[in-house]
Amino acid sequence: MVAGQETLGQRIRALRIRQGVSQAQLAYPELSDSYISLIESDKRVPAPSVIELLAAKLNCSATYLVSGVSEEVVDELRVTLDYAEIALQNGAAEEARARFADVLANTDAVALPELLQQARWGHALALEAAGALEEAIAELRRLTAETSAEADLEQWAKVHVALSRCLRERGDISAGVEVAEEALRRLVASGAESTDGAVHLGSSLLAAYIERGDLVRARQLAEQLIARAERIGSPLARMAAYWEAAYIAEVRGDYEEGLTLAERALPLLGVLDDSRNLSRLRMVYAGLLLRAHPEQAEQARELLLRIREQINSSSAGEIDVALCLIELARAETALGRPADAVTLTHEALDLLGDSPRRASAGALTVLGEAYVRLGRTEDAVEVLTRAATHMEEMESSREAAQAWFDLAELLGETGAADGPRLGAYRRALACAGL
Repeated sequence: MVAGQETLGQRIRALRIRQGVSQAQLAYPELSDSYISLIESDKRVPAPSVIELLAAKLNCSATYLVSGVSEEVVDELRVTLDYAEIALQNGAAEEARARFADVLANTDAVALPELLQQARWGHALALEAAGALEEAIAELRRLTAETSAEADLEQWAKVHVALSRCLRERGDISAGVEVAEEALRRLVASGAESTDGAVHLGSSLLAAYIERGDLVRARQLAEQLIARAERIGSPLARMAAYWEAAYIAEVRGDYEEGLTLAERALPLLGVLDDSRNLSRLRMVYAGLLLRAHPEQAEQARELLLRIREQINSSSAGEIDVALCLIELARAETALGRPADAVTLTHEALDLLGDSPRRASAGALTVLGEAYVRLGRTEDAVEVLTRAATHMEEMESSREAAQAWFDLAELLGETGAADGPRLGAYRRALACAGL
């Protein structure tokens, strides 16, 4: 019989008979023989403490009684799961993906719901880290349908944050906003707005607003998140709020404020021992330093080189690596080495593939600037047109408007015909809603 087909009562009865023990003997002295009879006939569900007691008397594990899976098989599955999580943390996304899949393919795992849920969550993160966004989104959608905020609020919030993030990275910003808004609405309605999960969701929604170009709502939400996070007082809540507020400051062009907020977030993230997000936040800090103080471009570059080493040995996926390469390319351009910037952006684009992504559009923008510095105007126009088109397709209206405007300016500087230049201006105005 396959594990999980046999009931708890049937397993207890089979073990008792195999050991030559009567119901009265198994019950004595803590329970009654009639209660044992009701359990064996599946008319009563014993409490966890009773299951532990019966497991000790029957010389088996409580896990076996509940699931029908032997302790040896459970240990083997847990070892595979631990290995997969270590591989994910160390940046071996494909290895982690394969090991999580091994657990999910094991028929005994179906009888172990907590272990199965852990494997599915890890598998979704490994898919994201490997760049398989469509598969990651499909897995995360299934998890959001099955995870309960009442049973585990923090995990429920994490799953929704991950789904919103993957949708936005795929370019579906409206869907990312919708997922985060609905999840946050449910938490607020349940009275759970003053929790780490609510701040985490709010931070995800804030990022989505920024990417969509909704800066007024983003700034209002940022102020609410900081106030809520400081009221909660937990490092996770405060870090998430400061991080996203730094992002808002960067978008507004207030790089000094962004640096200050990022500096407040960094030590909090260090306390949380989250190496992947620590590398991401350091990357944000390096980018802000580069923009706020161009004269410190070399310092920003050195920091980015250290970050690149760190993410190569962490759970960071291809997108994280590509984002670091893009910031490095920006630093090389600022340092007067546009040829090196071209090499780095091509490396980033190779990692990101052909599908339109926000990171791809960012890489193309930096590549276009490097081509301008090298005097390769036609190449610059071509990649900047692709960047603006990508952003427009992904509903990144603010970024798309800026990209079309930059392209129009470049066409004007190069003496291009009025038609293409005016067309770029019109696209910029349309994206800005004018």
